[in-house]
Amino acid sequence: MRILLVEDEAPLRASLLKVLREEGYAVDGAVDGAEGLRKALECDYDVILLDHMMPNMDGREMLRRLRGVKRTPVMMLTARDSIEDRVVGLDLGADDYLVKPFMQQELLARLRALVRRNRPSPGVTITLGDVAIDTVARRVAKAGKEQPITGREYTLLEYLAHRRGAVVTRAELYEHLFDENEDTLSNLLEVHVCNLRRKLGAELIKTRRGLGYVIEEAPEGQAWP
Repeated sequence: MRILLVEDEAPLRASLLKVLREEGYAVDGAVDGAEGLRKALECDYDVILLDHMMPNMDGREMLRRLRGVKRTPVMMLTARDSIEDRVVGLDLGADDYLVKPFMQQELLARLRALVRRNRPSPGVTITLGDVAIDTVARRVAKAGKEQPITGREYTLLEYLAHRRGAVVTRAELYEHLFDENEDTLSNLLEVHVCNLRRKLGAELIKTRRGLGYVIEEAPEGQAWP
């Protein structure tokens, strides 16, 4: 999943970028609303974390302009906690509102909830044969035994699982799983796919040469919900 973080406070921006990347998210940063709007219009982000008070263009103005073009889920981050401020932000099109200072655990939990609300799914657990993906805890089990997968591996697996039955191109995977600082010509994607096959079974993720990767609707002899 790819996130845009728009935050003018450099220490907080650096801290949040580090936390989110450690969780396996691809994250781009922007220092003000003007840069944030440009990036938000150029790329299809899964979620935007948007600070309220910023120079050049504040969060409200960026959100107002963005909503004229895109419906990307937006979580406002602000030190202003009055009811009026929250109402204005929500009326402009914000999907959630988090008041500073906040705990990292709450930010991550709200982020997961926001993604679930905007991504159709039969439930919090996705079952693929004997592989179970807990989208709340971001954990994966095979035959009932939890598997030690990295944050990036989890993100890749969940992305393909939500699109099972459809071939996902390499370009789309790089767009959603890797941020602007990572080399799209590297073999990182192949490494993560190889690791998932080793941990969860070689037949789970299929390669469609020249096209991309797919988790099929159901392997032969099994039925997936």
